[in-house]
Amino acid sequence: MAPVSGPLEGLTVVELAGIGPGPFCAMLLADLGAKVVRVQRPGGNPDGRGANPVLDRHRERVVEADLKTPDGVATVLDLVAEADALIEGFRPGVMERLGVGPAECLARNPRLVYGRMTGWGQDGPYAQTAGHDITYLAITGALHAIGRREAPTVPLNIVGDFGGGGMLLAFGLLAAVWRAARTGRGQVVDAAIVDGVAALTGMFHGSLARGAWTDEREANLLDGGAPFYDTYACADGRHVAVGALEPKFFRALIERLGLAADPAFAGDHLDPARWPAMRERLTSAFAARSRDAWTEVFAGTDCCVAPVLTFAEATQDPHNVARGTFRVFDGHTQPAPAPRFSDA
Repeated sequence: MAPVSGPLEGLTVVELAGIGPGPFCAMLLADLGAKVVRVQRPGGNPDGRGANPVLDRHRERVVEADLKTPDGVATVLDLVAEADALIEGFRPGVMERLGVGPAECLARNPRLVYGRMTGWGQDGPYAQTAGHDITYLAITGALHAIGRREAPTVPLNIVGDFGGGGMLLAFGLLAAVWRAARTGRGQVVDAAIVDGVAALTGMFHGSLARGAWTDEREANLLDGGAPFYDTYACADGRHVAVGALEPKFFRALIERLGLAADPAFAGDHLDPARWPAMRERLTSAFAARSRDAWTEVFAGTDCCVAPVLTFAEATQDPHNVARGTFRVFDGHTQPAPAPRFSDA
């Protein structure tokens, strides 16, 4: 896919090809107009497409370089000399051994921002060990909080690789580029997924500190403990999501369900003692109709109910269609660049 224009037009980024959060970060920057030059091993796809045609979109060009050779190292350093930032996702110490670590790159370009994407970070007792999204989530406490009471749920790698990883790296790179533009001095950005995920759990640590969160699964407002913030199976085996937290939305929900007079819903809906009875009634109610029937019932209301859509269904949702949330690029339906700018 050809490069695009946007608010980051004029920013040049060298991306050392990798997987997961690194390419995601590069995609975010390229989506907003940055010129991203991908460096990959010789023999790769000449258009720069790696394992994922969405994460690898919008690269300005692709350069082949074998970093185990002097010529490959020289190629990267030449690119770095004209770049604002670099993205790499190797284990700590690998880039230094190859001769393209921060010291060499910053010597070539003192204003360069050297972005490092890892799971554990550049130091610490786990830094040299293998890991994946689920293990990074595990040691931050986030995995413990996700799932039903019986066991944690294996989540998609949205929270770790992409939220706590690639997004954190993009944020860090732009912050450091902003500083370099004012001072002329580059620096290293150590973006660790464990650090990013920990930052994402800030609200829950704040709630723990004030006694508003129980450190157990399915026992709180936002973890499936509250019956009015959960998913329910419908008559056809599909599901709806309910998020009626505030009193006015909760009241609208039970009125729409025809349960306003049910004693189970009398009193304070935030009282955990009332939750088991409320859940039983809601489970029975939603099981009486299909997902799409409930979608029609709640359409246009403030009940905070939505159908749980598949990836394929999401591309056809009328709101997503109206906003162009998904678009077809290079024959693939994929999420459109985000966020949106009034003057790109």
